[in-house]
Amino acid sequence: MAEENYTTVTEFILLGLTDLTDLKIILFVLFLVIYAITLLGNMVMIFIIQITPKLHTPMYLFLSCLSFVDACYSSAIAPKMLVNLLVVKGTITFSACMVQHLCFGVFVTTEGFLLSVMAYDRYVAIVNSLLYSAAMSKRKCVGWVNGSWICGIINSLIHTISLGRLSFCGSNVVNHFFCDIPSLLKLSCSDTTMNELLLLTFSGVIAMATFLIVIISYVFIAVAILRIRSAAGRQKAFSTCASHLTAVTIFYGTLSFSYIQPSSQYFVEQEKVVSVFYTLVIPMLNPLIYSLRNKEVKDAVKRAIEMTHFPC
Repeated sequence: MAEENYTTVTEFILLGLTDLTDLKIILFVLFLVIYAITLLGNMVMIFIIQITPKLHTPMYLFLSCLSFVDACYSSAIAPKMLVNLLVVKGTITFSACMVQHLCFGVFVTTEGFLLSVMAYDRYVAIVNSLLYSAAMSKRKCVGWVNGSWICGIINSLIHTISLGRLSFCGSNVVNHFFCDIPSLLKLSCSDTTMNELLLLTFSGVIAMATFLIVIISYVFIAVAILRIRSAAGRQKAFSTCASHLTAVTIFYGTLSFSYIQPSSQYFVEQEKVVSVFYTLVIPMLNPLIYSLRNKEVKDAVKRAIEMTHFPC
């Protein structure tokens, strides 16, 4: 049997969001501003938490970790995306594509686990407040954070290794602006059944497990809040959860559209718009959500500004 000659793919062409030059320039400016706000907002959040003793609590430890993850996973996508908006043909090498996929997978999975840990933290604070110090000790909080990172690394490694074992010998044109695994699977000339099963199983199980933790925590929180007799007490208890609930809703709402479905059901253009939202917009929104809706953070920011202008 004669062997067919294939050219092994060494780089991919990323089609991006558009091929219109004028629109590319507009998108470049827009995404550059979003990325700058993302980095500044999340770094400021981390800095404010670090310099404010009052914020040295489990909730703000998790929030600072979340800000770090947001800055990182936006940085896994945005720089290459911005560069490709300035060139006629956006390309990325095979190895760089695998690294980008690995990093993005680690950060986005870690974020999901951190959001569920933060929901559990709010549950303990409101429902079992007398046990809060013991249940959320510094040692346990560090363990929760490390566990989130470990789960993120393991999940991403599984997908990246299985993706790296595939053969890419046909088209190298990726109809996306980053190395998204469903888009890459469509280009492989190998059997991708196992990869799709891993994607559906691991992404589905992790998303559902972390989301269920959030839902169950907030069911108990809602019941506890409704038992508070005073309106002021209910308002205070709810205000401590509002920011996190908003962030969770946005995060899981956008990701579920992209990753819970099999790749054959993708509406590519819609999916790319949603991808912009969870890779660039959500990391920018999170520090704004947690600062604008959180009195303690707003007060800490005001004090930091006052100290800057009036150091004496």
